Amino acid sequence: MGLKSFVEVAEESHFPLENLPFGVFRPAKAAVEGRPAVAIGDYVLDLSAVAEAGLFDGPCLKGSNCFSQSSLNKFVEMGRPAWKEARSTLQKILSADEPILRDNDALRKKCLLPMTEVEMLLPIVVGDYTDFFCSIHHTKNCGIIFRGPNTPIAPNWYNLPIGYHGRASSVVISGTDVIRPRGQAHPPKENSAPYFGPSQKLDFELEMAAIVGPGNELGTPIDVNNASEHIFGLVLMNDWSARDIQAWEYVPLGPFLGKSFSTTISPWIVTLDALEPFACEAPNQDPKPLPYLSEQKHFNYDIPLEVSIKPKDHEQASTVTKSNFNHLYWTITQQLAHHTINGCNLRPGDLLGTGTISGPEPESMGCLLELTWNGTKTLSVGKSSRKFLEDFDEVIITGCCKGKDYNIGFGTCTGRVVPSLP
Repeated sequence: MGLKSFVEVAEESHFPLENLPFGVFRPAKAAVEGRPAVAIGDYVLDLSAVAEAGLFDGPCLKGSNCFSQSSLNKFVEMGRPAWKEARSTLQKILSADEPILRDNDALRKKCLLPMTEVEMLLPIVVGDYTDFFCSIHHTKNCGIIFRGPNTPIAPNWYNLPIGYHGRASSVVISGTDVIRPRGQAHPPKENSAPYFGPSQKLDFELEMAAIVGPGNELGTPIDVNNASEHIFGLVLMNDWSARDIQAWEYVPLGPFLGKSFSTTISPWIVTLDALEPFACEAPNQDPKPLPYLSEQKHFNYDIPLEVSIKPKDHEQASTVTKSNFNHLYWTITQQLAHHTINGCNLRPGDLLGTGTISGPEPESMGCLLELTWNGTKTLSVGKSSRKFLEDFDEVIITGCCKGKDYNIGFGTCTGRVVPSLP
């Protein structure tokens, strides 16, 4: 039987007492700064109100102003002792047999707000954003599409987590519309000028991302076996991609305008402590990684993931793919350790994307590029079909771990495509 809260939590809820993911909210339609919160059932618990009431009384959080900030950056910088203390305190005051909040009507109403009455904001100020390329199935499929079946995966891929520096300024919260980007693409005819206009191959990418906690000093790498101490938690992520723009520009320096126009993340950060029961064996790595990437504990998390598309004229969204976080070849701790091996300094709130998470089956491919084989096939979406995204399509990513008598979920990561600007 799962933990019991005095707050009603539906059986199918993503946010039981075992989870308590962190986010930032403000009252709906209020022009005020955001406030840190955790999710419990269909409510947000205002952590600034909890702190103001003196309920955080442990050695790390007593007297701290980390929950009076408009982002979670200060809190995530405090490290695992503070994270564990907050989680323990919150589980205690929200439990069914603890009266301090349950029986104080005024304080309970001040602290607990229905999710329907709040607006979720970006939970962290993203100083830097890196996107990796860590699913072997996605890598292989892309290699076959663009380079053919002979050498779809470059030899270096098996030796290091490939990544590139993304654009932090265009990281947006779930529910934000995505304007179809404009740019150059391959010339439509031989010896003609490049195509210029709205992207004709707009795509989603099923990803997750790690939120960096304490950073590291410039010049000082993070040991792979200590990397988890620098990861606060995970969010869902859609790294929207304009495949035609990307294909024209990516040689020789990699993605640029085909990726930098929008990256959507979910509002709730699920902590590694909440995900611990769902740790699972990571894929065997051959060749064996170099010593700085060799982990004593080599594991992923069993997080089922799903993507649905809801076209403008459809009442219901249609599921187009199902994958799992455990398909990642390179783990999030290896990604972080590799990022810092050259001395690069990470900072609290930095975002590390996993890259598209595809599985081995056709129905587990993590983007339309793969699902339609770069537009050579059509994909059924309810009563419609797609090769790439059309205007007013809404993309919905969900992720939820299934425990015994409870879920550890991430909510949703959504975005709707709107027409290109004139």
